[in-house]
This record gives sequence, structure tokens and C-alpha cells, in this order.
Amino acid sequence: MTVAHRCPGANRAKGLFIKTYGCQMNQYDSGRMARVLADSGYREVSRADEAELVILNTCHIREKATEKVFSELGRLRRLKAEAAARGGRVMLAVAGCVAQAEGEEITARAPWVDMVFGPQSYHRLPELVVKAGAMRADGITGARLVDTEFSVESKFDHLPAQPATRASAFLTVQEGCDKFCSFCVVPYTRGAEVSRSAAEVLEEARRLVTSGAREITLLGQNVNAWHGQGTAGGEWTLGELIAALAGVGGLDRIRYTTSHPRDMDETLIAAHRDVPKLMPYLHLPVQSGSDRVLRAMNRRHGTGLYLKTVERLRAARPDLALSSDFIVGHPGETEQDFEATLDLVREVGYAQAYSFRYSPRPGTPAAARAQVPDAVKAERLARLQALLNEQQHAFNRRAEGTVQPVLVERGTDRSGQLVGRGPYMQAVHFDGPDRLIGSLVRVRIVRGLAKSLSGRLVPGPSQEENCRP
Repeated sequence: MTVAHRCPGANRAKGLFIKTYGCQMNQYDSGRMARVLADSGYREVSRADEAELVILNTCHIREKATEKVFSELGRLRRLKAEAAARGGRVMLAVAGCVAQAEGEEITARAPWVDMVFGPQSYHRLPELVVKAGAMRADGITGARLVDTEFSVESKFDHLPAQPATRASAFLTVQEGCDKFCSFCVVPYTRGAEVSRSAAEVLEEARRLVTSGAREITLLGQNVNAWHGQGTAGGEWTLGELIAALAGVGGLDRIRYTTSHPRDMDETLIAAHRDVPKLMPYLHLPVQSGSDRVLRAMNRRHGTGLYLKTVERLRAARPDLALSSDFIVGHPGETEQDFEATLDLVREVGYAQAYSFRYSPRPGTPAAARAQVPDAVKAERLARLQALLNEQQHAFNRRAEGTVQPVLVERGTDRSGQLVGRGPYMQAVHFDGPDRLIGSLVRVRIVRGLAKSLSGRLVPGPSQEENCRP
């Protein structure tokens, strides 16, 4: 029998505040951490100064991620000291990829942190909280608990399920990466690729739908590398999993992210053709349009494979909208290399994209190479983003006059206005009553803006027709 851990003397729910940085998987993990700690007497609060346990769930992908964490830790140090002065106690924890990659630096630079633990440790949180509390010498400093070992057991086997809190929900199916791109820390912070079984995924999907989800986004650092055990034995691909999820009653939409071009197999491409619930939007990172840079990145694909994959996808689903990731100024990138990236963007045409200046990540191969000057990276990024923004605006303008099925997510700061997502992942703003939140409604698109769409609600039942830009 499993016994829930409680801190000694805890007769009331203790406040838990989780600040989440970065990707959708971190958002998903934060929800799972909150659930496992709820069984140990913690309830989520909206502010750090209301909490007895504060967790920073960190991301190591974005530029200056580590410094942002230390800046936040400096603010939380004061909060912790003020609580101690009142005779109270606040425990402070750093979780996620920065914790996994830089645990020793965190304990050296921020000795007031009580706990540092990586993504593989979340299912052990109740035990870790008790241990950290016992180790702490006083209210401000003392011994810290550090847990950044990769467990031989999957955290998915132990973390409790979570209900959907919105009509659109995340569901992690795969974690880790075996690709070892030269710029990326994921293999070091999340470990090797692990895939959940189809039965686990389907069970969680049904629970999410029962609690209100109408759209599910499948998550993984390399999600289309998923190869889990099928429901009748054998191994399934992601395309087969999506086909099975389409049979879940009450689930209207399926998405997945993030993909690698090398793992876009025929069954997944066929799913884009054959599964109407799979939305016609795909995030397919390329990172660079230069084969020379792609080799330096250890991406394991060239522009030829990428463009051929795009061609196959669009043959299967002609209205497919694509987004991508780009890194500008990877060590060794020349002006010619960068121009090749612009050429690829023009050839593919993106509905939207994410682009960043390369920034070194400690311990990765690219960090030790000669760096492109910051001024050059900034100038190139500005040119790339101008082109990408132009393409996004043009894609949005093509939606004008169409009627799109929109999954309503929430209200906005403007009274009476709602916002939701269309099939192509565009944010759609329109006027309507709050009772429509969580519903699929028809919206006639009036204007395609730079980053979103605006429209008018069409009376009557939702119909997915005349919705293609």
C-alpha cells in the first residue's frame, strides 16, 4: 500500500507555487508535479508569497535561461528571509532542465535553495520534500538536496493523472532525445528517448476528454520518434497511435509537437491524409537552410530530405500549414549559409516560425567552437524575422472571408471578446458570450492581422466547412 507523505504537523493544505518556464512539456510536467504534491497536503496558489513551497520549473533552451533563473532566485531569497523573520518557512526548489544541467552551480551561487532536481525525479517529489526539510539547518541556509540522477524507471509509471483544465490539453507521449544536435542540451537534461505505451496514452486521453478536453496535443522532445507498445502487442508508430486516438469519443482535434524531419515516416504522413481529427498544422524544425551548417549542427538531415518531406506531406494534405525553428549564427555560419536559409524559407513558405540567435549551452559541442559575432547574429536574425513575419501575415490574410471552426479557449481583456484557435493554429478573436468557452464554433474571418485573425461569430451549429485559407 502506498502511503502519502506529509510534512510533520501539516493539518491544513500548504501553499504550492510553481513558476513554469519554456516549452509545453514543462507546462505538462508542472501540472503533474502539482497533482503528486496534492496527495501530500499541498494546494496550488497564485502567488509565491502565499506558498510554503515554491518550485521554479526551468527550461534550458532559450537564450540567457540560466541567468533568468538566478535573477528570480534573488527575488525569492528575500521572500524566504521575510518568512523566516516571521517564524514561518518557505522551501525553495529548482526543477527542470537548468536544474539537471547546472545543479552544482545553483547550489554554489544560491545556497538558500533547498532542493534541486531534474525532470526524471518528479514522481519522487513527496519523498524529496520530506528529505529536504530534514536536511535544512535553519530558515535561510543549510544543506541542500540535489537529485539529478537518471532513474531506471519511467516517471510516467508513477506520476498521477491530471484532469483537463481547458478544452485544449497537453499529453506527453515521449521524452528525451537520441539525436545529440551540437547546440542542444536535451539529451543531457532529459535523457534518452522513452516512449509510453499506447494503452497508457489512450487511457490518459480518455480521462482528459471526460474532464473537458476537446483537443489534445501530443508532446515529446522528439515526438514523431514515438514507438510505443501497441494495445495488442507489437510496436506502433506515431501515425498508428494518432489513428487509435481518433477513435476516442468526444475528442475532436489532435495535434503533435515537436517533430524531427528524419522521423516523419509513411504512417505519419498517411495520418495527415486519412485522419480528419489530425489538424492541418505541423511544426517541423529545420534550423538552417545550409547543408554545411546542418552537418555542423549534427542534425542528421539535409535540405534535400527536408524539402522532400514537405513535398510528401503537402501531397497527402494539400492545405497543410507548416511552422519551423531556425537558429541564426550557429558557429561557423557564413553569409552564404545564411542566404541559403532565406532561400529555403522562400521555397517552403511558413504559416509561422520561431527564430533565435545561437547562444552557447555549457557542455554542448557547439559551445567550444569559434562564435559568430553578436552584431552579425542580430543583423541576420532581423532579416530572417522580417521574411518570416511577411509570410505569416500573408498566410493570415488568405483566411479572410473563410468560415473556420474555432475551439474557444478563453476571454480576453476586452469585455465581450473571446479568443480561440482555428485548425491552422491561428489565434482567432471575435465577440461572443463566455458560455461559448470550451466549445467549437464557426467564425467568419474578417481580417488577417500580423499575428492573429479577427472575425464574427456565425450563428448555428459548428460545421467544419469552407475553412481553408
